[in-house]
Amino acid sequence: MTEQTLVLVKPDGVRRNLIGEVIARIERKGYVVTDLRYVQATRELLTEHYAEHVGKPFFEPLVEFMMSGPTVAIRVEGDSVVEGFRSLAGATNPTTAAPGTIRGDLGRDWGKKVIENLVHGSDSTLSAERELAIWFS
Repeated sequence: MTEQTLVLVKPDGVRRNLIGEVIARIERKGYVVTDLRYVQATRELLTEHYAEHVGKPFFEPLVEFMMSGPTVAIRVEGDSVVEGFRSLAGATNPTTAAPGTIRGDLGRDWGKKVIENLVHGSDSTLSAERELAIWFS
């Protein structure tokens, strides 16, 4: 069954000129990019996106990081794309992410307040629907 998901190339990925690499890996996997936006995220957008984390100790550093530069929001479609992209992205922590994944091949721990791990992918079809509405409204 065809699904949609939100993929974000976070500010660290944009700064490191990895937008094309991320898109190439998505397309080589057989998924289709159906929309793409270059966004300077606002606090309001990020508070809505990360609503479940408001009040947690890492929330403010996360928002600061995500506001530190532009983000590329990508709408991706394909069969089982939510699970497939999360597998392609790799573990949240780039230090332990498997080789062959985006985070495993391209990410590393920079010793900052929050993990700068290059990409975000929705964790469920419900999250994807909610997040796509936020970033592509």
